[in-house]
Amino acid sequence: MFVKKETPKPAAGSEFNALLGRGSEFEGKLAFSGTVRLDGRFTGQIFSEGYLIIGEEAVVKGEIRVDTAIVSGQVEGNITARSRVELRAPAKLAGDVATPVFVVEEGVMFDGRSQMTGNKGKKHITLVESQAQEKVSEAN
Repeated sequence: MFVKKETPKPAAGSEFNALLGRGSEFEGKLAFSGTVRLDGRFTGQIFSEGYLIIGEEAVVKGEIRVDTAIVSGQVEGNITARSRVELRAPAKLAGDVATPVFVVEEGVMFDGRSQMTGNKGKKHITLVESQAQEKVSEAN
């Protein structure tokens, strides 16, 4: 069985430094510290040493380089993360991933390559089963 681990949370007391809400569009370069959530359309480059959260309704086209990326929406482009990348259903990623920890939930569409990098030999990939399958397994 696969083991489900909790996602590391941003530091206590930290909130979103910025939010691109549904119906919003932005084109250009985004650099930030802390946590940013995207729920609209973004085209360009994203650079940060913080957390990037891409919501289910978001559409992002471009290069992403962050500490941690949590993706539930659509991304067309490469993601490089120093700590981890999580693809949560119903995410769709057309691009490559480079990170030491890569988590992919069932129901995600991933069309690209993954490269396990950094963290001096600590490389993890986690495939998360749906709860329905876990319940069937427990019944047997």
